[in-house]
Amino acid sequence: MLTPRPPFDSLSGVEASLKTTALFLTALCGSVAPALAASCESLAALALPQAKITMAQVVPAGAFQPPDRRPGPYRDLPEFCRVAATLTPSSDSDIKAEFWLPVRDWNHKLQVVGNGGWAGTISYPALVAAVRAGYAAASTDTGHSTPGGAFVYGHPEKLVDYSWRSEHETTVKAKAIVAAFYGAAPHRSYWNGCSTGGRQALKEAQMFPGDFDGIIAGAPGNRTALSLWMAHALLKDPAGYIPSEKYPLIHRAAIAACDASDGLKDGLISDPTHCHFDPGVLQCKSGDAPDCLTAPQVAAARLVYGPARNPRTGQVLFGTFLPGSELGWGAFIRNRQPTDLVTDQAKYVVFKDPNWDWRTFDFDKDNARFNRPENLIMNATDPHLEKFVAHGGKLLLYHGWADQMVPPTNTVHYFESVEKTLGPAKTADSVRLFMAPGMAHCGGGDGPNTFDKIGALERWVEQGQPPASIVASHSTAGKVDRTRPLCPFPQVARYKGSGSIDDAANFVCKLP
Repeated sequence: MLTPRPPFDSLSGVEASLKTTALFLTALCGSVAPALAASCESLAALALPQAKITMAQVVPAGAFQPPDRRPGPYRDLPEFCRVAATLTPSSDSDIKAEFWLPVRDWNHKLQVVGNGGWAGTISYPALVAAVRAGYAAASTDTGHSTPGGAFVYGHPEKLVDYSWRSEHETTVKAKAIVAAFYGAAPHRSYWNGCSTGGRQALKEAQMFPGDFDGIIAGAPGNRTALSLWMAHALLKDPAGYIPSEKYPLIHRAAIAACDASDGLKDGLISDPTHCHFDPGVLQCKSGDAPDCLTAPQVAAARLVYGPARNPRTGQVLFGTFLPGSELGWGAFIRNRQPTDLVTDQAKYVVFKDPNWDWRTFDFDKDNARFNRPENLIMNATDPHLEKFVAHGGKLLLYHGWADQMVPPTNTVHYFESVEKTLGPAKTADSVRLFMAPGMAHCGGGDGPNTFDKIGALERWVEQGQPPASIVASHSTAGKVDRTRPLCPFPQVARYKGSGSIDDAANFVCKLP
């Protein structure tokens, strides 16, 4: 039986966690004096409910190496206290979590970082970035260490851990460990994640609205049958298979068709939902060739652009990809097979059959199975953020228009559902969405895709300055070659009419 959704306590999440911390510290020494923790190693004795600390040691500056010994940007890391723990909120839980605590120059804040895909690992690069910026930081493997989604088969509690419980438990334990080490609770707590981390972010806001003061949710990876739609469009019919060598051809044609629709020819599609590109313009006059698409390939490309529809009723099932995303279409297929990102969900969560064959999926009969309540446990589409907003929480959403993994319209539709639920004024005060033209999944792409999300969120939470725009940059070979403002949806960046089109100062955010 799945663990039921917990009620929201009458205390706020922050108050509740502080109360819990006080109990922890009192149990250790009979007081909550700030001078309790004298050393990192003393945290090994910290008693936490349904958890066991397995390591507490100081890592000298520049000395950290991840367990897989993979090279990374670790040399300039400051000295920090590294704490590892195993969390067991259920009898079938085995959640690993790490907590990194700067020994010096702590900024008095906590940042919990998200995962990608099926997770299964601690997010070391994100921990590095947070600690380097002065945060105490935490990450979880979400309760497993296996690739793909087979770990949930026959283990409903592990599905709960992956879907939401591991993140919340890690956050609660992080606040207790921070208080024990520094003798004070964090002044502010933030979540920072993209893709699966974006979905985790929304789960936190929806289910545990008191956990965080501010949340960054990038390209939230809510699961649909999208991967199966892509596979059926590009793989099921051999004649319609589009080789990856033709993706740049389609991409160039899409850009050529829609680039200037915003009044500026800059190699970017500002809002691809208004792009009416038809891949039929690339159809070969006869046979097949590298510079054209066969008729079946044109039909497949049209399916990819979607939206996905019920083949019998014509009902829209979910959004697919937009013009500008073509260079990443291969992300959902590998060796002429769909990836396990969603097919594993179908096998182990929806159909509960490890031998299930993706070719048998019926978009008329089977898509409804994805939408059963027990199969939506991983999704974070609840627009009711009233409790998160009521305690002053701020949610910064972002998504790349050229995302090749998660349809950007999914996030647009979620934001619009929040706005409908909360009302425009309350939404503008607490929830903002930034769409990035030309940006791929969580970064990269032809458009400006690097921006200071955490700085924008901090100013919003701590100084009451909601982001009116966020300057993003694009780099080639490590050198910035374009900046552009990202605007709160539905505003878009418009060229002022003079100056370089590669300088954000020459653009202003306006309603389209």
